[in-house]
Amino acid sequence: MIAVGMFGVYEIFTFFGLNPFLALIIVAAIGLAFGFLVYFVAVHRVIDAPPLSSLLSTFSVNMMIIGVGTAILSTTSYNVEYSLGSVTTGPITVTGTRLAATAVAILVTALLYWFMYRTRYGKYIRAVANNRQAAELMGIPSTRILALTFGIGTMLAMTAGGLISTILPINILGGGIYELKSFVIVVLGGLGNPLGALVGGLILGLIEGLVPVFMKTTWVPVLEFVLFVMILLVMPQGLFGKKKS
Repeated sequence: MIAVGMFGVYEIFTFFGLNPFLALIIVAAIGLAFGFLVYFVAVHRVIDAPPLSSLLSTFSVNMMIIGVGTAILSTTSYNVEYSLGSVTTGPITVTGTRLAATAVAILVTALLYWFMYRTRYGKYIRAVANNRQAAELMGIPSTRILALTFGIGTMLAMTAGGLISTILPINILGGGIYELKSFVIVVLGGLGNPLGALVGGLILGLIEGLVPVFMKTTWVPVLEFVLFVMILLVMPQGLFGKKKS
């Protein structure tokens, strides 16, 4: 989904000339609708099966997307040729697109937090995640809420991919590395906790930013996955997860 978001922004910018940050709105809307479609086609039918079934089902969808994308686009790298200049402060120079992508990411994070904790549907999502059967007894339509949750997740992944396309070269296999990092972030922050995911992402970002100052860049993934294993061994619930009683 991240790669689909990357190429969604690329195609809209290249063929329609729309500002890539405005193209993100279209990509996000497509992502929400696509998430609903994937949920009812590939996830809903196995939602009550063992967890491995839904994992394999979504993995199959992922492989189909990569296969179709590779056939159409090959694995060649593409660039969104868009610039907002740069900002220099002392010895530090930051590109305008990177600053804009950061601002959009913060805005999306704030909107997600508001949606999850200040709206009725956000409460429904948290209730279904906590106890699906109890939520249904309270009159919450769990199937629609699960579809909405999957749609929002897909929308966020495609939005993230679109933001990445504004600052880095992209290719159809480019989402794979971010999938692996997402596992580390979720385990680090605690499963089911949006604040934990935010803190986990910031910690991983600090590692990627600071480690190359002191050692080779190739050590970055090594340290990230050492941290991943250490968290699983010492604090499997993550930094913000709840301990099982």
